[in-house]
Amino acid sequence: MRKTAERLAEDGVVGLIVAWADNNGIPRSRTVPIGQLPLAAERGVGVSPLFAVFDTHDGITYGPPGLSTPSGDVRLVPVADRIVRLAGQPAFAWAPGRQMNADGTPWPYDQRGVLQRQVEAAARAGLEFRAGYEMEFRLSREDGPLAVVGPSYSPRLMLEVDGFAAQVMGDLRANGVEIGQLHAEYGPAQFELNIAPADPVTAADLQLLTRQTVHAAARAHGLRACFAPLTDGARVGNGWHLHTSVTRDGVNLLSGGDGPHGLTADGAAYLAGLLRELPSIAAVTAPSAASLLRLRPGFFSSAYAFWGVENREAALRFVPSTGLLGAAHANVELKPSDASANPYLSLAVVIAAGLAGVADRLVSPPPVQEDPGAWTDERRAAAGIHRLPATFEEQRAALNAGLVRAVLGEELFGAFTVVRAADRAWAEGRPVDEVIAAHLWRY
Repeated sequence: MRKTAERLAEDGVVGLIVAWADNNGIPRSRTVPIGQLPLAAERGVGVSPLFAVFDTHDGITYGPPGLSTPSGDVRLVPVADRIVRLAGQPAFAWAPGRQMNADGTPWPYDQRGVLQRQVEAAARAGLEFRAGYEMEFRLSREDGPLAVVGPSYSPRLMLEVDGFAAQVMGDLRANGVEIGQLHAEYGPAQFELNIAPADPVTAADLQLLTRQTVHAAARAHGLRACFAPLTDGARVGNGWHLHTSVTRDGVNLLSGGDGPHGLTADGAAYLAGLLRELPSIAAVTAPSAASLLRLRPGFFSSAYAFWGVENREAALRFVPSTGLLGAAHANVELKPSDASANPYLSLAVVIAAGLAGVADRLVSPPPVQEDPGAWTDERRAAAGIHRLPATFEEQRAALNAGLVRAVLGEELFGAFTVVRAADRAWAEGRPVDEVIAAHLWRY
């Protein structure tokens, strides 16, 4: 680590940003002088344990046992093999952090550790996962107006921000983040990039790094990037769609089977496990007050719990393999997911739900190829299709009814739920526009 620090210093790096995401999906960080890197890698950097109970608006909830006073210390340890010099901030390097007790033992509130445990559980079952994020964001000028106005998906929109686009694509490549594409999206001044699939822990790390990279590139061009779930109460918001696939012995279980659309029995069970736990999953992957406002029918946010084949209104969109793309391409896209979700916890609950589906040999119901939002209540009820949590009360019930408690562990589950309660108390009685505005620049 000393040689790494010396090499970075010779290249002009003065500090290392050690980042993590809290229970609201908000990146937090500590920055240490680059000469302190060897010591930080060995002993970590001190942070308050109360970050586990920060709410979305930086209020501190002294609720759970062990987090009821301002006393205590947690060590934030940079992940050494993920250190990267930031192309858009060349005086700084970046690394994700692990949160540990002061004696070096695992801290139960460390979200990255929760995901690592699920990856290990999958390995014991002989399964491996790949994951990738689609990340939507809105660009505005620093003085307020939208960066561009024009037709959705238009090359003219890209032309208006081509300096930003060129820099962010180059910076991502230099930072070790492979993307599949960058394009103008459906919403006003909205853009999307998709991160290439990786193992789950790496995928979550790259999601944090991508945010840092996008924000830096936007600032360099007089822009601000808004990742918030909702930016305008009248239009679509920003989703961060989570794609996953599951393999055994290198073979994708979502392809090459005898089931419908090429699903193997285990692949179908994986999908059915996600569907069974979808309300509790969405309570983790779309947890904020802005998320609840976004999950509404007809806005491509997937407000109903069902799956479909290439159905972009489905909460679970199955993307099958094709002759052109090959078997490895098959995946399941979780659409009710946004920037207010902790990326490590999101992947952890998705993997756990899928593993449970495989273990229980679940059978998936038939896919739905329409938009159930246009159906009558009676037709949806007959098909077993229901709304995902649309209120904090429904969200709390889903968290308590699903497997989230077991995945997070009692300590972290307690912290996560009191943070959601704090967000609820903050939002109660406030106008929708005020709630939206308060989330715009949090992520």
